[in-house]
Amino acid sequence: MAARPRELTPDRSARHLFGAKMRAHRERADMSLERLKDVVMVSTSHLSRIETADAMPPPDLPKRLDAVFGTDGIFEELYGLARREIHPDQFRRRMELEAQSRLIEEYAGQIVPGLVQTEGYARALFETFDPKATAEKIEELVSARMSRQTLLSADFPPDISLILDEAVLRRAFGGPAVMRAQLSRLVDLTLTPTSVIQILPFECGGHALVGGTLTLMTLDNGARVAYEESISTGTLLEDLAAVSARQRAYDLLRACALSPSDTSTFIRSLMEGLPDECHT
Repeated sequence: MAARPRELTPDRSARHLFGAKMRAHRERADMSLERLKDVVMVSTSHLSRIETADAMPPPDLPKRLDAVFGTDGIFEELYGLARREIHPDQFRRRMELEAQSRLIEEYAGQIVPGLVQTEGYARALFETFDPKATAEKIEELVSARMSRQTLLSADFPPDISLILDEAVLRRAFGGPAVMRAQLSRLVDLTLTPTSVIQILPFECGGHALVGGTLTLMTLDNGARVAYEESISTGTLLEDLAAVSARQRAYDLLRACALSPSDTSTFIRSLMEGLPDECHT
């Protein structure tokens, strides 16, 4: 018995609407995914994932779908929206892609990236972000944050490359003891077989990624995606030109950042400058 297709929610995002319209027109034309594959030259598995909104359509597919179904540019218009939208389910999707990544490159301008946060630092962050949250809610968030880090200890962990703005190290959360433990963790990960951390000092001045966070992920199949995040929103980018532009910006930062060795020295100097306890 064939598996039941996943229920679509076309009101959720342009990507979901694209998948819903594609499935509707395909079924109306009494066309299987296998048959559509031969017409549009995209694999059956990829078409299936596009219909369920688990993958972005390749740039040349919308025009071919409009030609096959006689839809007069509808799919090209939907694609234009889908490739630019802020996805309501962006963080869930980002986590799915993170789990499939072989290389994760991230620039952080304000806080330590979640993948390398200590439990104490994460707890202090959540308490600061939502001072009205219950203790139970905070612990739930901390547990979820720590669970993300299991991929770093997997049998075949992804390689990670982090560029941290100097502000990340100087903006304390949780007090000296919490920051000392967090900085110590960063030192341990500065240069390992699977991790590289570099600091971007203030003296480097302004740059293209100021004001946000950027994560670049290279997946098992070689595909590359980018995820940009601000205070309350995130945007997933899968368009090749957009991802390539972010990769270029990241590479320029890496060229300006301190070497791993100098980064370790820099972080240790900050640790030495931390007070033994917080004075009020």
